[in-house]
Amino acid sequence: MKKAGKLWLIGGTGDSVDLVQHIVDHSFPCVVTVTTPTAYDLYPVNSMITIEMGQLDPIGIQQLCHQETVKGIIDASHPFAINISRQVIEFSQAEGIPYLRYERPSLKLNDQAISLDSFEDLLKGNYLENKRVLLTVGCQALAKFKSWHKKAVLYARILPRLESLKMALNAGFPESQIIALRPPISLELERSLWQQWDIDLVVTKASGKQGGEDIKAKVAKELGIRLIVIKRPSLPYPQQTEQISDIIEFCYHCFQGVNYV
Repeated sequence: MKKAGKLWLIGGTGDSVDLVQHIVDHSFPCVVTVTTPTAYDLYPVNSMITIEMGQLDPIGIQQLCHQETVKGIIDASHPFAINISRQVIEFSQAEGIPYLRYERPSLKLNDQAISLDSFEDLLKGNYLENKRVLLTVGCQALAKFKSWHKKAVLYARILPRLESLKMALNAGFPESQIIALRPPISLELERSLWQQWDIDLVVTKASGKQGGEDIKAKVAKELGIRLIVIKRPSLPYPQQTEQISDIIEFCYHCFQGVNYV
């Protein structure tokens, strides 16, 4: 029997693709939201899956949930995409819709790495000056480093999108110090890039194995290069898990009308 209503999965990451497959394998229909055509193309064609593309604001969230009769929300957005998480948590609590955050596992740092709470802590400290720095922090953060181009040699690795390239150029990065690559990036290619640019410091975000953090840590240790990892933003998720089995249990509870705790 076809289930009335759908689960809403906030997607766009490799993690979310795996989660969707597990969800539909258990015969739960779901609507997946993504923000880019590239993310849209990650998902399989399946009658149990509806994919919506575009940025969501509070009105859009409300319309989506009412239109799709959303029974529960699974937040598998990127660890640093906290704006959408905040909005959805607020909406879910106001509407009484069950919410569960899927948080990709964190990695334990080795002794080559420094963990910092924020980009502000990085820029206030004496970490970048006179260094050859590779930034793998996403295009949104590049503008924070605009004033550092005269004090360090900065390289940016971005996604191969025109919007990302424009942001890097506007942040003061010359074309010769920008490389556009789509993950995953192999250990061999990561090593070669660092050696090609004679990098002596790498800055990345704590995006877990899915974001290539483990590969960077291995290369940093191998080459003796300092790695700075920016911690994930702190957000008080009402419920969260790293286990797919918990996601499936949540799905059953949503369709049985039982609150998940």
